Amino acid sequence: MRLPRVPRPRSLAGQLFGMQAVLIAVLVAGYAVFTYVSDRSQAEEAAGRQAMAVAGAVADSPSVHDAIRTADPTEPLQPYALQVQRDTDVDFVTIMDPRGIRWTHPDETLIGKHFLGHIGPALEGRSFTETYTGSLGPSVRAVTPIRDDGRIVGLVSAGIKVEAITARVQDQVTALIGVAAGALALGGLGTYVINARLRRSTHGMNAAELSHMHDYHQAALHAVREGLLMLDGQFKVALINDGGRELLGVGGDVVGRSVADLGLPAPLTGALLSAEPRVDEVHLTARRVLVVNTSPVSGGERRGTVVTLRDVTELQSLMGELDSERGFTLALRSQAHEAANRLHTVVSLIELGRAEEAVDFATAELELAQTLTDQVVAAVSEPVLAALLLGKAAQANERGVELVVSQDSAIDDGLLPDSLSARDLVTVLGNLIDNAVDAAKGTVGARVTVTAYTDADGLVLRVADTGSGVAPAHAEAVFQRGWSTKPSGPGGRGLGLALVRQAVSRHDGTLTVTEAAGGGAEFEARLPLPTVSSAPRAAAPESGTPAVVSRAGASAVPVRQRDDRPPEPARPALPGGDV
Repeated sequence: MRLPRVPRPRSLAGQLFGMQAVLIAVLVAGYAVFTYVSDRSQAEEAAGRQAMAVAGAVADSPSVHDAIRTADPTEPLQPYALQVQRDTDVDFVTIMDPRGIRWTHPDETLIGKHFLGHIGPALEGRSFTETYTGSLGPSVRAVTPIRDDGRIVGLVSAGIKVEAITARVQDQVTALIGVAAGALALGGLGTYVINARLRRSTHGMNAAELSHMHDYHQAALHAVREGLLMLDGQFKVALINDGGRELLGVGGDVVGRSVADLGLPAPLTGALLSAEPRVDEVHLTARRVLVVNTSPVSGGERRGTVVTLRDVTELQSLMGELDSERGFTLALRSQAHEAANRLHTVVSLIELGRAEEAVDFATAELELAQTLTDQVVAAVSEPVLAALLLGKAAQANERGVELVVSQDSAIDDGLLPDSLSARDLVTVLGNLIDNAVDAAKGTVGARVTVTAYTDADGLVLRVADTGSGVAPAHAEAVFQRGWSTKPSGPGGRGLGLALVRQAVSRHDGTLTVTEAAGGGAEFEARLPLPTVSSAPRAAAPESGTPAVVSRAGASAVPVRQRDDRPPEPARPALPGGDV
C-alpha cells in the first residue's frame, strides 16, 4: 500500500504571488465598498440639497403667496407644482397649509389629505431635510415654511425618491466595478510577471530550501581550504572565504573593494582583472606560490568572475627538490657508466699482466673520488648544502660547465637554525646554480663559482657565472615571475628566480644581482641567522684551507680530511664537474 504523497511546499515565488493576489483583491474590494458607500452618502446629501433648494425657491415664489390668499389655493398651485417638479427633476413638490393639509400632490387623489412626514421644525420656522417613507415610498425630502409678513402661512416639501437616488449611484457603481476589475487584472498580471522573474531567480525553491541552501553555502564557504573569490561586474570583491584571505594575505573588510586596491602583485592583479578565463596559472605573492583559475559569470551580460586559488608553495618546493634529485640520479647514472669503463680498464690491465698499473689506476680513481667528496664536506659540512653541491656539480658536468666552490666557503654542520628549513636552502641555492649553469653553458671556459659562508649579517650564498650577465636595466625585472631570456617551454619560464626572491623575502633577507669579476652575473642572497654572533667572519687561512665558523662565530679552525691527513695547499678545480 502506497502512502499518499505529501505535497511539496509551494515555492517562494508562488507563496508571494498568492499573498499579493489576495492582498490586491482585498484592497480593490475594500476600495469598491468604500467608494460605493461614500458615493451613496454623497448622492443622498446632494439629493437633500437639491430638494431644499427647490422647496426654498417655491416658498419664496410671489405666485405661491398670491395663490395662498385665494379661496382655493389648489387650483393655481397644482399646475405650478407639477411644472416645478418637471423642471427641477424632483419626484414631488407638495404645498400644504400650516396644519399639513395638502394643496398639491403628484397624485391628485391625495390632495386635501394630511401630509405624511414631520412638519414640527418647519412650523417653528426652521427648514430641514429627512428620509421618510411617504405615500410615494422612501424619499429624501426637504420641508421649509412659507412666511408672509413674519407669519407662517404654509409649508412646502420637495423630495426625491430613494429609488431614484439608488439608480443614480448604480451607474457610478457599474463604472467603479469596471475600474476595480481592471485594477485587479492589471495588479494580478504585474504580480505574475514579477513573481515569474523571482521564480527563475530562486529556481522554484521555497523559503525552507533557500534557508538550507544559505546554511550549506556558508558552511561550505568556510570549510573549503582552497581560496574562493567572487568579483562583481566592476571587479570589486563580492565574496571571499577564509582560505582566500589567508592565501592572498588580506585582512579586514575587503568586500566592496576593487581588486586593484588589495595590494597584490601586479601579475596576479592583472590576472584577476582579465575578462578572459585563466586556467592553472602560477602566480607568486610575497610568501606563497598560487595556482589561479578564473571563470567569468555571464548571463547575456558580464556579471562577475569566480576565482579559485590553490596553494602550491610546498608542492613547488618539493618539485624543486625532486628536480634536484632527478638530476643527481641522472648524474650518478652517467658516473656509473664511466665507472664501468674504468672497471673494464682495470680488468683489461690485469688480463694483460699489468697488475701494478691496474692497482695504480684504481687507487688514483678512488683517491680522486674521496678527495672530491672530502673537499666539498670540508668547505660546506652542512649536509643539505653539501649534498646539493655534489648533485649540482654532477649535473653541471653533464652540461659541460665546471662548478667550483670558492675558498671562502665555510659552513659548519649544525650552524643553521631550525627556522631556515632545508627546503628553503634547496630553493635558493639550487635555483641560483641552475640559473647560472644555464647562463654559462656554451661559453668559453664555462664555470659557475659558488660561495657559501656565514658572517655577522647571517648566511651568505653567492653564485657567479661566466655567462653574458644581466643588464643593469633588468636588475629588478630578472626576479619577476615570467621574465626570462630563454625561449618559453611548455611549462613557461622565469619561475626559478622569482621563487628564490620569495624564499629570501620570507626570511627577511636580501637578494641582489651584480656583474661578476670575470664577466657574467653574480647573484647574492643574504639570510639573517639569529644564532650567528656579531663577530666578523674569520678569514680563510693563507694555506688555502677553507675556514669554518663555529656556532658561536668566535673563531675559525682548519678543516681536516676524513683520514686526518693535513690539508692540501690549495683546492684545485674539480675535473668532470665535481667540486
